[in-house]
Amino acid sequence: MLLAPTATAAEPGPLGKPGDILTMPIANAVKVLDEADEQRTGYQRTSFKHWIDANKDGCNTRAEVLKREAFITPHITGRCTITAGEWYSAYDNTYLDDAGKLDIDHLVPLAEAWDSGAGTWTAAEREAYANDIGDDRSLIAVSAKTNRSKADQDPATWLPPFAGDRCQYVTDWVATKMRWQLAIDPAEKAELLDDLAQCPNKPVKITLAR
Repeated sequence: MLLAPTATAAEPGPLGKPGDILTMPIANAVKVLDEADEQRTGYQRTSFKHWIDANKDGCNTRAEVLKREAFITPHITGRCTITAGEWYSAYDNTYLDDAGKLDIDHLVPLAEAWDSGAGTWTAAEREAYANDIGDDRSLIAVSAKTNRSKADQDPATWLPPFAGDRCQYVTDWVATKMRWQLAIDPAEKAELLDDLAQCPNKPVKITLAR
């Protein structure tokens, strides 16, 4: 069983406390998120410790995601070195059989999380965010080239090149922001509402992480 790092906020956020479960149509979910301008001051990638081995089985967070998302059992050597297997990169509708060509993407990038509220979190909360295997939407294996083209952009400036993944992407983006009670900026909100207007207004279920 995978063990997700835990993070307990000092006080419950506006949506509730860790462990609370929220279910609502995705278009409504956008509207319950706090809207605020981004704050990048002080950001360093090293403020988010990753990849860790939360359950001490020899496989760090990257390896756990690769094992979870492989649809052909991957080849594992040593304690947990993953090489051959087969994965699907949803961002560009591509199949890959070399783990070295995959990045594990923080669906909401670390810098974006910092800008949206994580800059005020404790180090333990940021570590839990960076290694969140408690929700399959938080971390995703994708081709390195698409992950690096995305960098730290939000949906206002970057969406997956494969149009067939865009509804899933923006839905998962909103779910991740809700899970961690992160804010959205005005341009991001406008883009999300515009994108989701073209998508089924499906209910999403989110377990709050902080």
